[in-house]
Amino acid sequence: MATTKKRKRYSANEKAKIALDTIRGDMTIAEIVAKYSVHATQISKWKKQALQHLPKAFGNGNKLEQAEHEGLLSKLYEEIGRLKVENEFLKKKCDMFAG
Repeated sequence: MATTKKRKRYSANEKAKIALDTIRGDMTIAEIVAKYSVHATQISKWKKQALQHLPKAFGNGNKLEQAEHEGLLSKLYEEIGRLKVENEFLKKKCDMFAG
């Protein structure tokens, strides 16, 4: 009966740390493989993935958040407007019954 070896799963933080060590270039791929026990091909994939996503960290993220914020603000103002109209309507109805 063959024993199966369970694969190690790496968290996003661990992958980022390994990719960062690779990008820095302080160690060779062989040294990183020995340090983290990760296959060289996997390390190269994580490095490539990190380099692809790095520009997004400095890109339109702020504009995207601002657009989402403005959209939410717009919806809230619409809701306030509807509630004011309903409130005025109900006040008029109450005045009719009271007076």
